[in-house]
Amino acid sequence: MAAEIHSRSPRGPVLLTKIPGHREQVTSACFIPREDGVITASDDRTLRVWLKRDSGQYWPSIYHTMSSACSALRYHHESRKIFVGQDSGAVVEFVISDDFNKMNFIKTYPAHQNRVTEVVYSPGPEWVISTGQDKFITWMCTQSGSLVGRYAFSAWASCLQYDEETRYAFVGDFSGLITLLKLEKDSCSVISTLKGHEGSISCIFWDPVQRFLFSGSADHSIILWDIGGRQGRTLILQGHHDKVQGLCYLQLTRQLVSCSVDGGICVWNMDIDREEAPQWLESDSCQKCAQPFFWNLKQMWDAKTLGLRQHHCRKCGQAVCGKCSSKRSSYPIMGFEFQVRVCDSCYETIKDEDRTPLATFHEGKHNICYMTMDVSRGLMVTCGKDRLLKVLKKKIRC
Repeated sequence: MAAEIHSRSPRGPVLLTKIPGHREQVTSACFIPREDGVITASDDRTLRVWLKRDSGQYWPSIYHTMSSACSALRYHHESRKIFVGQDSGAVVEFVISDDFNKMNFIKTYPAHQNRVTEVVYSPGPEWVISTGQDKFITWMCTQSGSLVGRYAFSAWASCLQYDEETRYAFVGDFSGLITLLKLEKDSCSVISTLKGHEGSISCIFWDPVQRFLFSGSADHSIILWDIGGRQGRTLILQGHHDKVQGLCYLQLTRQLVSCSVDGGICVWNMDIDREEAPQWLESDSCQKCAQPFFWNLKQMWDAKTLGLRQHHCRKCGQAVCGKCSSKRSSYPIMGFEFQVRVCDSCYETIKDEDRTPLATFHEGKHNICYMTMDVSRGLMVTCGKDRLLKVLKKKIRC
């Protein structure tokens, strides 16, 4: 089975096993810590617990059919609580037995009016926090089942991360914004709004140790937002050729693992001092040769020439014409792992050693729609549009 993963690096993930069985797309999955088990939720309305048998294969020990499609999943190992978001907008709570062969229904939370996109359990205040396609984030009390608070966005809330210590919630939405909220009882406050993606936010990952927020988008890019020591610093990583669907940061080795719809699995080396991408400059004429762009009617008339199309150099950010940016180059230190447009003068400054890749790329061999990891064991599970789960072993760099 290991032949399923084609890698350009010996450190790439190795396929351990496939888990078939779902009739529709698996929307979410999670490992059971310190156990050989996986919990899955699917659009086929089933919640399943898979345990690894002596044969090495995973077989379902629990098969539970829900009232509507399962769209999100969260498992809290210390309390054995499972929270399942549904297409109907409800969040359902279960408690699983110690042997993972039985689970009991606890309660249903009427959290949303549309499909739940993410759910988080906060054991401190005993909240279940969720986002949905009704454009809301809600937090509800797990003791009473009542609504504690909610906040409305201008677009579908697509993904959620939560910091237990500060009670900060990071919410990505379909407009490409990430909103940082401080959740309180009965209220919340907007701390900041992060804007940098040109497409909808498809996944986010929060590292509370270094206070890094990573976001993946339909624009194929990943952005690192340094929320901690270097306020406002952002790094752009471009190595995928389709929508980024999964992110996990390995704090011990300073590596970022990302997955995309085209099946690509990328391992980024973040243990280096990367350069921040420049802001794109705007100009009415090329900042290299001074030729007018096509909207600069006055200069076109004065020079009796046709206007040119505007481009931007990815290295310096200047507005340039096509003739002055005829070169293409990768520039990994700035996050560009494949060739992008650079102006001719910047191209001359890029040395061969500057093009050395700082990420490795591997093929997952299915269209990945969700990914999660058990970092302590170096295990990864990917869910594909082919209805398969793949359990992989990530070789951790020393």
